[in-house]
Amino acid sequence: MSLLKSYLYVHAVWSVSGQRPLLQRSVRTVLSAHMLKSAEEKGIRILKANGGADHLHLLLHLHPAQNLAQLVRQLKSESTDWLNTTQIVSESFQWEEDFVAYSVSPNVIRQVSEYIDRQEEYHLTKTFQDEMAVFDALQSNQP
Repeated sequence: MSLLKSYLYVHAVWSVSGQRPLLQRSVRTVLSAHMLKSAEEKGIRILKANGGADHLHLLLHLHPAQNLAQLVRQLKSESTDWLNTTQIVSESFQWEEDFVAYSVSPNVIRQVSEYIDRQEEYHLTKTFQDEMAVFDALQSNQP
């Protein structure tokens, strides 16, 4: 019996370079499936992937030995290479260098997963900048 149990969950978000709307629904669907498969092969657990036309949200389950910054860098690099090789987007693709990440309590995994699923609906009325402003406001209200 293994005594190691890891409950390290992270909601990571990053945008397309210049926040260009290159990730239309069909692209996000294929990209998400590719990222889940590719990440699994590398020992990275993506529980959910989705986003808007100009950004991506991932819900990650980390192993204690994994480094978040390195893991995100790897995911971004691999997906950039794949998108450019397959030419699934209409122009040269690149992610912004920065990303944001929020720790997620195990008791709200379902809610975060549902939030990520509803990204297209959410962004019918709110921009990526609006979304990030809400996250920033929530963080500034923490003790």
